[in-house]
Amino acid sequence: MDNFIYHLSICWLIIAVFMVFLWAMQIKTGNAAIADVGWAYGIAFGILYFSFIGDGDKDRTILTAVMGIVWGLRLGTYLLINRVINAQEDSRYQNFRKSAGNNVLRYFFLFFQAQAVVAILFVIPIVIVFYNPNPLNYLDIAALFIWLLSMAGECVADKQLSSFKANKSNAGKVCRNGLWKYSRHPNYFFEWIHWWSYVLLNFGSNNLWISLTGPLMMLFFLIKVSGIPLAEEQSLKSRGIEYKNYIKTTNMFFPGPPKDLS
Repeated sequence: MDNFIYHLSICWLIIAVFMVFLWAMQIKTGNAAIADVGWAYGIAFGILYFSFIGDGDKDRTILTAVMGIVWGLRLGTYLLINRVINAQEDSRYQNFRKSAGNNVLRYFFLFFQAQAVVAILFVIPIVIVFYNPNPLNYLDIAALFIWLLSMAGECVADKQLSSFKANKSNAGKVCRNGLWKYSRHPNYFFEWIHWWSYVLLNFGSNNLWISLTGPLMMLFFLIKVSGIPLAEEQSLKSRGIEYKNYIKTTNMFFPGPPKDLS
């Protein structure tokens, strides 16, 4: 792991410059959701960068790199299409603009740079696998299975929600179709599950604890910071009593059978 911090700094600098470009882009487009796209693409870039640096088992490196890059590109492209190209700016960012007032450019610049830092924090639990010298084994098959399951679950949840929103008759209603019947945020749940695949890929390594920070950080961000709290706040404002009833009947994060209030 020689020069790991050095390469991490170079990777962060490149992502930070990329975020400056996206910050300038949102000034013209008026849609700051491009920051979310940059976060996902930034992680994919970081994984690609370190895939040439790590000195662990080559087959393990290739497998991990493909998994991480595909995940990052899929998520980033989904966000690009559904939150930037084909949508108005997310209400979170609209509210941020209003509260920032005359300081909006500076505040958004700092926010975009914060995304570069967070991207690097999530790069680390994945690329640390590239320093695992152990050859592939049965646990890596389990890791691949978890990755496939999480990707499929996230894609299905995203598709179900997109189809629901595309139906104009569902305006103001709450999606309870498919996976959304069992969890209020199945997309986030499968996103979290995805990070456990890298823990298994790094099993047997002296740096296993670093991989564990991936699912732990993601769970914290989803439940306490920028994921569920903001999404539910907006849903309560836009859907009112119907979303309150949804909260009463449906688990927030971990899927489970809906509760019967009758």
